[in-house]
Parts: sequence; structure tokens; C-alpha cells
Amino acid sequence: MTKLFRITTVPLSLQKLITGQLPYMRSKGFEPLMISAEGPEAEAAKREQESPLVVVPMTRKVTPLQDLRSLWTFYKLCKKHKPQIIHSHTPKAGIIGMLGGKLAGVPVRLHTVAGLPLMEATGTKRRVLDAVEKLTYACATKVYPNSTVLKDFILQSGYCGPEKVKVIGNGSSNGINTSFFSVEALNLDKLQALKHELGINTGDFVFVFIGRLVKDKGIRELVSAFKAVQAKYAQAKLLLVGPMEQDLDPLPPETLLEIEQNESIIPVGYQNDVRPYLALSQALAFPSYREGFPNVPMQAGCFELPSIVTNINGCNEIIVEGENGLIIPPKNTQKLQEAMERLLVDENLYAHLQSNARRMIVERYDQEHFWELLYQEYQEHLRQHELAIP
Repeated sequence: MTKLFRITTVPLSLQKLITGQLPYMRSKGFEPLMISAEGPEAEAAKREQESPLVVVPMTRKVTPLQDLRSLWTFYKLCKKHKPQIIHSHTPKAGIIGMLGGKLAGVPVRLHTVAGLPLMEATGTKRRVLDAVEKLTYACATKVYPNSTVLKDFILQSGYCGPEKVKVIGNGSSNGINTSFFSVEALNLDKLQALKHELGINTGDFVFVFIGRLVKDKGIRELVSAFKAVQAKYAQAKLLLVGPMEQDLDPLPPETLLEIEQNESIIPVGYQNDVRPYLALSQALAFPSYREGFPNVPMQAGCFELPSIVTNINGCNEIIVEGENGLIIPPKNTQKLQEAMERLLVDENLYAHLQSNARRMIVERYDQEHFWELLYQEYQEHLRQHELAIP
């Protein structure tokens, strides 16, 4: 069988970014092996992806000595297993996977770019991250930005030439399972119980955010905007679905205090299944500073939720202004507040956005179609290197 390495920095990415891909590739004749650092999601990733996982210690920070140890460990893993393809996601796994794979002589080295943390970096840190990105792409045989805007950014930044870069399909890292993300797939009795547990009443208008509760996801602006909206509209509630990460990108104390004390803000922490929370909401508020091609607006669309997103790559491709959502400038609390109020008060606008939301996702981002396109990419690269095609 054709050996396929899939490497991400943490196992959560293996579980969530490429859900279902590895069983599909196994059915096509590949032998997948997952690689990541340790993490609480490792067992779930192995079970759901039906693939073994090997731990290579990696960090999400700039840690040169640890990174060299990770590179050596991964290099030895390549020499032992001799994969035909390495496919990496996330920045740290990208440099470890692409450089380690090139040094080990792995013929096909593919890297998916799903957002660049360096977009928010400045000074020396930005220069270091730029250099790492260039080295990653130089060691890759193909680079897959998961949106056309991200592709343009990569080319404008001079990270590599246009011949090395390709967007698969309409974008995304994995498409979306539109049958799984639907109200029909949920237990209505359990939904009603959850609604009661969360204190959501009939007539409430629930804005939902899904993701890490950190600064660069726009949580400061979201909490401030919601506080202003709530002062005018008592039926407004804000549902925050995701973990706090105060070590990497902390929220300021005043934001944390508002989340803790405001009874109309409902933080539920990390949830393995976000579907019930989407089903109980009326709109997605997703004011992130940077993304690759985010899953959350696609998931929200499947539940017929209009989305408020920032004018950043990925988000401004999934959402079409005035058709399935509203697009606002990043880091702009006032514009976010205004968009939230429009959805609350303009019933005709809301109905129009809602009527398009699911259809526009199903037509453009169906998951199995994306998997087949990726499989064809694998076949083409193996053919170019005169390797056996499963």
C-alpha cells in the first residue's frame, strides 16, 4: 500500500481539520499514519480517523532547540517508514514535515496553508516567521492555500512561485459534511433540554461564536459590541463555544470579567460536537483577525444561520455580502455592533440571508467532492514521480 503521512502540530487538528479524510484515503488504497505532538484529542483522532498516531513533540511557539529535536525525530520516522507522500497542516508541522521529508528523500511533500499567524506579527518575529514560511515552501513539492485570497497573499509575499501553489476546488481544507451538519441529524428532545439548561428562552436572539476565546479571534470586540447591543435589545444573547487560551493570546481582564458577570453571555467551553449550539442560535458572529478557510461559517450556514464575518481571506469567500451574511472590517467594534443590530431589527434582511445560507454552502463545499479532488492530486503527484498509484 502507498504510505501517507499526515502531520499537524497538535492532535486536535488531525481530528477537526481533516475529519473523515483518512478513512476515505484508506478506502482508495493508501496506508495513512498520523503524526502530531501529544494532546488530549489523540485517542479520539485515532478512533475517528481509523489510523495510528505517532507522537513527535512539537510546540506552537518559536522554540529553536525543541524544533531541532522534533526535526530529527521526524526525519528518523521517515527513514523507518519510507512514506511516498507527506501532507502537512499548521505552521510548525509544516516546517518539520517539509524540511524533514526533503532531508529524508520523501518524493511527494505537500503542505496545506490554512491561515498564517505571521499576519499579526511584526518586527523581528515577523522576519523570522517569514523566513520559516519560505523555507517550508521551498522544501514542499506543492503548496495548497485553502483560499484564493490566501494564495494571493503567499504570491505577493514572495514565499514561492505561482507554479507551486494551487487552491483545491472552491477552497477549504476539508469541505463540509452537509448531512452531518443539519438539524435533521439532531435529537430534538435533547436540543430542547440543552436550550432549557442554557437559559435560552423563546423570543431570544442568540448570536453564537465558535472557536478559541483569544484576542485574534476578535473576542474583545465581540464582547464589547454585544454589551452595547444588549443595552438596546434585552432579547439578545451571546453563546461562546470554545476554550480559553490565556497562555498564547490572552484576553484583557475587562473582557474576561464581562464574560464572567454578564448573564446574557453564555460560555460553554470546548465542545466536541458544536451542532446543537448552532441549532439553538439565530446568527453567527465571527469577527476574527485572520483565518485560512474557516470551517465555522460553513457549519453555521448548514444550519441556515446568517453570518457576520470580517473582511479577511476565507471568510470573505464563504460569505457573500448581503446574500448569506454581512462582512465588516476587522478590529472594528462599531461596525460589528451595527451588523448585529441589523440582523436583530431588519426582518426582511434576516429572512433573505437565512434563505440562502444552507444552499450556498451545499453547492460549493460538499465534503466528498473535496476528498475526491484531493485524491486526484495525490494520484497526479505519484504519477509525476513514477510511483505506484493505489
